Amino acid sequence: MNATDDKTTTTMTTSEIKLKITVDENQLPHKIEWEAPDANEGSICKSMMLALWDEKENNTMRIDLWTKDMSVDEMKKFFHQNITTLTDTYLRATNDETTVKELRDFMSGLGKRMGVLASN
Repeated sequence: MNATDDKTTTTMTTSEIKLKITVDENQLPHKIEWEAPDANEGSICKSMMLALWDEKENNTMRIDLWTKDMSVDEMKKFFHQNITTLTDTYLRATNDETTVKELRDFMSGLGKRMGVLASN
């Protein structure tokens, strides 16, 4: 075995996600459009939450936008689903099943109180 045989070659690719936000005269979002090469096609949405980890500041930066025509009921559902899916992300990243169970139990109860999940 020579020295070049034990080196791993990694192929990297770059992908781009485009966001286009149309705002009214008061700088409130009127339309949110997004496009990504891996998506079937671009789309229009009523709300978005983007979280970025700033390693230098050791802090989360966020962009939360929603259009004027998003109803309160839609926002409740969007908010609940966001936190619920973050629980799945947390599990994949940490394998901390104990905390995930607590989060899922909490989100189930919260979703029922918010009216976005049916009560049994």
